[in-house]
Amino acid sequence: MKQIYLKETTVILVGSALVFCGDFLLGVRVEYFRGMATFTPYWILDIFLVPFIAGYVVAKLYGEKNGKWLACAPPLIVRGGSVLQLYIADPEWHADLFFHLHLHYWALCVILAVEAANIGGILGEFKLSAYIRNDEKMHRKDQTGPSRA
Repeated sequence: MKQIYLKETTVILVGSALVFCGDFLLGVRVEYFRGMATFTPYWILDIFLVPFIAGYVVAKLYGEKNGKWLACAPPLIVRGGSVLQLYIADPEWHADLFFHLHLHYWALCVILAVEAANIGGILGEFKLSAYIRNDEKMHRKDQTGPSRA
């Protein structure tokens, strides 16, 4: 296995662990739709802030351009895994998954979480100065280097 694949896999797993821990600590199950009672401050944090932080961490750990694309994977993995866990563990959901899972609601939540992670990944790349061209980096090094007196 090439070293780059190992790095990408590790970074995605770390991001997935962050999203999973955020879900667990906030106690939110995005898959359950209970009408207006679903949309609590914890739900908002779970949909927007937790994937944003995970995307930021993924991009910083990856340390190169294209970390923003890797940042999209952890929310997809965790959200897909949680639906799979509901399908396997809950007999009511196992009987008729698409009756209990409001797909239009769940898909919107997944898209929002992935977009928040992508924004976090872009911010993480900016903090790494991944978008500065090499000649600008060299110019900045020359300006900040020790002066020759």
